[in-house]
Order: sequence, then C-alpha cells, then structure tokens
Amino acid sequence: MKKEYPVKQLGAAQIPSSLPISSSSKYEDFKFVNDDNCILHDVAVSSTNEDQAPYSFEQAGPRAHSYFDSSKVRAGIVTCGGLCPGINNVIRTIVMQLHHNYGVQRIHGFRYGFQGFIPGYQHDIMDMTPANVRNIHNLGGSILSSSRGPQDPGEIVDCLERNNIRVLFCIGGDGTLHGAHAIAEEVERRNEKMSIIGIPKTIDNDIPYCVKTFGFETAFSKAVEAVQAAHSEAYGYNYGVVIIKLMGRNSGFIAANTSLACPDVNFVLIPEVPFTMEGEKG
Repeated sequence: MKKEYPVKQLGAAQIPSSLPISSSSKYEDFKFVNDDNCILHDVAVSSTNEDQAPYSFEQAGPRAHSYFDSSKVRAGIVTCGGLCPGINNVIRTIVMQLHHNYGVQRIHGFRYGFQGFIPGYQHDIMDMTPANVRNIHNLGGSILSSSRGPQDPGEIVDCLERNNIRVLFCIGGDGTLHGAHAIAEEVERRNEKMSIIGIPKTIDNDIPYCVKTFGFETAFSKAVEAVQAAHSEAYGYNYGVVIIKLMGRNSGFIAANTSLACPDVNFVLIPEVPFTMEGEKG
C-alpha cells in the first residue's frame, strides 16, 4: 500500500523498548507495531483501479526498538493557541507514560506557548515530574499556560539545542501544528537529531484525518445546552425565532454535531456547504 504521509525516521532504531509487551502477544492491544503496518485512508477501495495501491497512513503505536535511549533523552512539552478541555489530561499522560513506561527522567515544560523558547520573554522552564502533574487533570486550562502567534523557528531550535531537548511534544491546533512543522524543517536543515511530535488540540475539530480532537466533544455538548435554552426562550413567544452563532472558524463540526444532538434545531448553516442569505433561495 502507498503511504500518503510516511513518517520520517531519524536513523536506525536499535535500542530495545523498555515497554513490558512483545510482538507475539495474543492480545492485539498489547503488541508492538511494525513500521510496515498501515491504516487505510478510505475503507472504500475502487475495484476498477487495481493498478493503483490505496492510500494509507503508518499505524501509530509502540515499536520494539527506538532511536533514542529513553533513560538518557530529554523531552519537552509545549501547549499553544486557545485553551480547551483536556489539555492537562494530555500533559499528565505524556509525563506519566514517559516516566513510568519509558524511563525518561528529564521532562521539561515550556511555558506560554512558543514564547517559552524565546529568551527575550524570560519565561521559566518547568520541570515535569509525576508528582507535580498527578492531579492536574482536575484543573481547567493548561498548567503550562499558552500564547498565540508564531515565533522564529531558528530561536526555538536554538533553545532546544541549549537544553539538549531531543523529543518535543507540541500540543495545539492548526496554527500550532504549522509551527511544529516549521520547527521540524529547521531541525532537518541543521541536520539535528530531534523528534518533533504534534498532538492535535482544537475544539473546532478542523484538523484533517483526525476523527475527533480532544475538547471537541465538550464544546458541542455545551453548545447543545445553549441551543436548548434558546429554544425554550423562542417557544415562549408567538412566532419566536432564534439565530445562534457557534464557534468553528472555517469549519462547521460544532454546529453540525450540535444540531444532530439537539432535535430542536430547524436549520443549520455550515461553511462547507455554500448558502446564500438573499434572493429566491436565500
């Protein structure tokens, strides 16, 4: 099968994984994943085009061998862009998994988004340990705080080099992932050995190939409450009409899913489907 987005490798993975699982486990969820394993982009495959292999993605999951020595590597975490429910859960899970399952001892949190890498902002770097993230899943927002807007990828990579960070987790939405890509390009340009990992975070659910990003479900469930309240208001008046505008930037996932979850909605307009407000069909 043809991989649409093959994952680049830093080099040969020769260090055995510290995870207590094997490739021969009878339990499918507790097996190492081979690099050749693929997930089909579309479950519907045309039988009329047998010469073209269907597009697929490399399957995520634990590998039997890794490139970095997890007992010596330093990892970093940064959260960028708008806040959404679940960020602290993700931070906590990364820290707990790295520490307990992979044996990573040095994990650093960069505060206030990509600003945290820029010396001019003078933001402190936070040491991330199981002890200081144990209960953060009960808190809203991000323990690392956040910021919006791009920063110079060169300065960011300079900071990673100074702190000997070899694995960086970037938690964010469309803009953050574009920024992470720019960082990865700068790392590659310098021929450095760093792994830049993007974790999609957006209530808009507008990142391609992600079925559901964390925070999205909470967003539209809260929107349902607003619609139900507005419906009660409209129902109390003769010819009552309510127009509700929901978030989503250029995507209609929140509006569409809110409408599916709330049968009181009569019409839903989303950016993906052209519509006009004026004229015969407006």
